[in-house]
Amino acid sequence: MTKLSFLGPRDDSFVTDYPLTATPQSAPTDRPEPPGIVADMTTQTFREALAESPRVPGTGRHDAGGTAARFPALTWERVALAALLGGTGVLYLWGLDQSGWGNSFYAAAAQAGSQSWKAFFFGASDAANSITVDKTPLSLWPMGLSVRIFGLSSWSILVPQALEGVAAVALLHTAVRRTTGSAAAGLLAGAVLALTPVAVLMFRFDNPDALLVLLLIGSAYATQRAVEATVSTGSATEGSGRPVPWLALAGALVGLAFLTKMLQAFLVLPALALVYVLFAAVPLWKRFGHLLVAFGAMVLAGGWWVAIVELWPAASRPYIGGSQNNSILELTLGYNGLGRLTGNETGSVGGNWGQTGILRMFGAEVGSQIAWLLPTALILGVAGLCFARGLDRRGPRGGRPLQTGLTLWLGWLVATAVTFSFMAGIFHAYYTVALAPAIAALVAIGGLAVWRRRESLLAAGVLAGATAFTSTFAFALLARTDWMPWLKYLIVAVGLVTSLLIAGVGHLPTRVGQAVAATAVLVALAGPTAYSLSTAASAHTGAIPTAGPAGASTGGGPGGRPGGLPGGAPGGMTGRMPGGPAGGGPASTGGLLDGSTSSAELTALLQTDATSFTWVAAAVGSNSAAGYQLATGDPVMPVGGFNGSDPSPTLAQFQTDVANGEIHYFIGGGGRVGGGGAGLDSGTSSQISAWVTQNFTPITVAGVTVYDLSTGIV
Repeated sequence: MTKLSFLGPRDDSFVTDYPLTATPQSAPTDRPEPPGIVADMTTQTFREALAESPRVPGTGRHDAGGTAARFPALTWERVALAALLGGTGVLYLWGLDQSGWGNSFYAAAAQAGSQSWKAFFFGASDAANSITVDKTPLSLWPMGLSVRIFGLSSWSILVPQALEGVAAVALLHTAVRRTTGSAAAGLLAGAVLALTPVAVLMFRFDNPDALLVLLLIGSAYATQRAVEATVSTGSATEGSGRPVPWLALAGALVGLAFLTKMLQAFLVLPALALVYVLFAAVPLWKRFGHLLVAFGAMVLAGGWWVAIVELWPAASRPYIGGSQNNSILELTLGYNGLGRLTGNETGSVGGNWGQTGILRMFGAEVGSQIAWLLPTALILGVAGLCFARGLDRRGPRGGRPLQTGLTLWLGWLVATAVTFSFMAGIFHAYYTVALAPAIAALVAIGGLAVWRRRESLLAAGVLAGATAFTSTFAFALLARTDWMPWLKYLIVAVGLVTSLLIAGVGHLPTRVGQAVAATAVLVALAGPTAYSLSTAASAHTGAIPTAGPAGASTGGGPGGRPGGLPGGAPGGMTGRMPGGPAGGGPASTGGLLDGSTSSAELTALLQTDATSFTWVAAAVGSNSAAGYQLATGDPVMPVGGFNGSDPSPTLAQFQTDVANGEIHYFIGGGGRVGGGGAGLDSGTSSQISAWVTQNFTPITVAGVTVYDLSTGIV
């Protein structure tokens, strides 16, 4: 005789996705058994369940399916999910326009794509297609379409990333919900992701990382579904579902992630492949065959654009920004590829990108961005994997959802964190947003796995230790700044008391134990939530934004950053809004890390007879050109690309463009950090600047030096 069975002992938070229907043995069905439920019942068991079931209000019938009990639970879950996603939307959208264009470099490219489909396809910095951004263009496409539909504004530039953030939270919730069968675990994972400071920063910003995170979460979910699809129904070797379409989807999403931020997308591949090899319930040779299909889908989804760019005649497309030989393959494997690992990045401005090593993720530069729950995720992930073996009872090899999920997210976290910790090339703290989904999933899945074994002294000890460590680590992170000094004392005091209670949670009444667990969650989230709210309340602009309180004093430079550029250039531009939509303040030339700002007088000058020229102006460096382009709405040539070091255009090409009357003005002072200090432009950019200054008469407009190239050489 069998009975209704839920996944795991004393699972107070479990809410099943499936109705609790009872199917007599005499009425077999082809429908696969719902996970965690033994559906076949003897007649006697069915009668006992019927007698104990509640009556439907207003009728004399028993609710054998548990409808009366089921609907309140489903309603609670739906309301909670709606609250999570609604709150996330408010957090990511509220006051979004205070950040102006965000990163002017990408905002200008989105504006160019809204005016020219060719610029849209290639990801050009300007609508006249002189040079591309130094990334593949997928993240620009939603922004470009938004600007084309709604017009150019902060909202049309930044809202797509906020919506991608809400979608990422919803998708992670779904993935964890499906892995654990627990509504609470899914909601916790979504909340941890939503409230990670660096996630709040990047989902309110126009860098490519927002779309990258969404696509990679999708690839993890699709891989999880592929493993589930192999769960057998009787044979130990043959699966009951169709895993190949799910694996193909996973591969395609990684390929699209490559089109978003190139080789960083591939950091999750070891985890995705390992999970399928270890847990798929099909013969080993089939597993590798299925993975080959996924690899093919990835190459197709990510390679079609690369192939078109390589085959397209170079003379009729924009120069590939970030490369030295006008090659997307060089950009992929060099500046944005192996060069990031080795530090040998041709075309980079060089600089100190922070101390490498195993503790990099916890240091002054990165810790407050991502590390709040990083140790907790590792503790609960490993412990949960140890306890999951006894909890996973959904079937044979392919039916081990907790082990599958924990292995996947641990692999994601370890591979990405180790790469970030030891890469010697360009590294910015906001890259760590790629760790946020794995941390959130491990905290939720691992925490649930250990919680379900809380009657064990070992499990209770793990929960207590994790709670104590989390609150103590939050104290250490908060102690690095003078912002809200009382918060760290409150967190550590409540956290340590809660950890003592959790040590004996197996012996507490159920509701008391749930209250203690809820308190532990609130304590763990208090620090990152405070930083996230402060992040959302602050304006963020420039190339290297930083999460956390604006203007807080730390021991690691502005925003906890160590500097990271030659000459002590600031690492972040938090709290300023150069080149914002208004464009009516004082003018500035911008620099390597922040966009230029145009004044009303300068904008009017650049727009004079604009239709007679291909480019209304040229300036050294993409950020210097970006602000003027956004202010005027007309193409401005970024000489030398982002760093001012790309050989585009050559001096001869520039001289030809001037002779043909295609460039109206040249704006001096660009290609420098903050508009001053040592020049970072080199090679052809320096040659062009020298040629202009030697052959044309300068004028000063709102403090900015401008050369009218249409007057001819003096």
